[in-house]
Amino acid sequence: MSEQTLAQQLGAFAAGTSYDDLPAEVVESVKMRVLDILGIAAAASTLETSRSAREWAGSQGGTGAASAVGVPGRLPANMAAFVNGVLAHSLDYDDTHLPSVLHPSASVVPAALAAAERAGADGRELIRAVAIGIEICVRLGMAGYDQASNNSVFFEHGQHATSICGAMGASVAATLLAGGDEQAVVDALGVTASLASGIIEANRTGGTVKRIHCGWAAHAAVSAAELVKLGLTGPPTVLEGRFGFFQAWLHGIFDPAAIVDGLGTEWSVPGIFFKPYPANHFTHAAVDAAAQLRADGVRVEDIVSLQLGVPAQNLRTVGEPIEVKRTPQTGYMAQFSGPYAVVLGLLGGSGLGAGLDDYTDELAQDPERRALMAKVDVTADERCTEIFPHQFPAVLTARLEDGREVVAEVLTTRGGPQRPLSFEELAAKFHDNARRVLPPDRADELAAACRTLEDCTDLMGLLASLTKVDDPART
Repeated sequence: MSEQTLAQQLGAFAAGTSYDDLPAEVVESVKMRVLDILGIAAAASTLETSRSAREWAGSQGGTGAASAVGVPGRLPANMAAFVNGVLAHSLDYDDTHLPSVLHPSASVVPAALAAAERAGADGRELIRAVAIGIEICVRLGMAGYDQASNNSVFFEHGQHATSICGAMGASVAATLLAGGDEQAVVDALGVTASLASGIIEANRTGGTVKRIHCGWAAHAAVSAAELVKLGLTGPPTVLEGRFGFFQAWLHGIFDPAAIVDGLGTEWSVPGIFFKPYPANHFTHAAVDAAAQLRADGVRVEDIVSLQLGVPAQNLRTVGEPIEVKRTPQTGYMAQFSGPYAVVLGLLGGSGLGAGLDDYTDELAQDPERRALMAKVDVTADERCTEIFPHQFPAVLTARLEDGREVVAEVLTTRGGPQRPLSFEELAAKFHDNARRVLPPDRADELAAACRTLEDCTDLMGLLASLTKVDDPART
C-alpha cells in the first residue's frame, strides 16, 4: 500500500506523464474533444446567458491574458476560462463519462485553453494537460460511484459531479500548463477542493444556473493554479482526510481504488461518450427509440398512448414532475424532458438525428407537440435500471388505435464505445454548431487546426476567429 496520499499519487502521475507517454488513442480523443467543445461554445455564444457571462467577466477588470468566445479583447485567464466553460456546457451538448455520469471536457478544456494561452504553451502541452485533467476528473467521479445502487452518490445527494470533480481535474491541467511540479499539483488539488461546487435542482424544475457550473469550475481551476504559483498551499490529505473532499461531499464513503488503480496505464479518456444530440444524455435513447418506431411505420395520428421506460435513477430528471416535463416552457427545459425527446424522435429532427434547431422555445410550446407529449408517460423500467449507468437505455411502447402495441428498445447509447461517432460525424456536428456564427472557411480552418493540434504553436491564433463571432447584443 502506498505511503503517499491520494493527492500525492495523482501529483506523481500528472507530473511524471509526458506527451510522449500518452497512447495514440488518447491523443486522438483529446483532439476530438477540443474540437467538440469549441463547436459547442461557438453555437452557444448568442444565448442570453452567454452574453450575461461575457458581460460579467468583462466588468471584473484585470490584465488580459487569454481568449474567450465572443470577446474581441483578451480577459484574465480565469475569466476567459469562465466564459468558455459557461458556453461549453450551456447547450447540454458536451461529452459524458459512464458510469460516473459526469461531463469532463466542459470544465477541463476551457481551463486548459486559458492556462495554455497565458503560459504561451503549444499544442502538445495542451493535449497532455487536457488528457491528464480529464483522467483525474473521471477517476474522482468514479470514486463516488456506488456499485450496489448503480448510481453516482454525488447525483443522489443532488451534487453536480461534473463541476465538482471537473474543477479538480481542470486545476491539474491548469497547474501543469503553468509549469507546476508534483507538489504544485497536490497544492492545486488542495486549494481547488475549497472552490468546487454545484447542485442540480435546475435539472428538475428549471432555471439556467446549471449553465454556469462548468464555467465556475474552470474559473476555480485557473484561479487555484495561479494562487499556488504565488505560494498558496493545500493539505496533502485533501481527498481522503477526515475533513477532506470525500468526507465533505460523500460523508466519507468512496472507493480510493477507483482513483489510483491502473493510473497511467489504463486511460478512461477514449471511452468517454460524445453527444450526438444537444440535450440531457438521459433523453438520447428516447429520441432513438421514437425514431425507430417512426422507421417501423408507426404514424403519429394512430397513437393512443406512449410509455417511455427509463432507468429508475433517471426518472427524476426526465420524467418528474410529469406535468412540467409534458409542457416545457423553453427549449432549455425541453432538453431535460423525456416526453419531448419522444416527440422529437417521432416527428424527426435535424443534424445527426436531433440538432440545435430542434430545441427552441417555439417548438417546446408548439400545440401539436404539446398534444403528443400529453400522451407520454415516463416510468422506471427494470431492465433499463439494471443496465444503467453503463448505458442510458430506453424502452418505448406505443399503443395504437387498432389495439396493437409496438415496442422499440434502445439499450446502448449512441456516441459511446458500442456505437461510436467517427471523426467525420463529430466534424459534421462541429460544422453544424460553428456555422451559426462562423463563415464556412473559418470553420474549416478551425477544424483543420484541431485535427493537427499537436503541431499548433499559436493557441491564441487557434481561438482568434471565435473571439470575433457575431453577437447581436453588441452590433
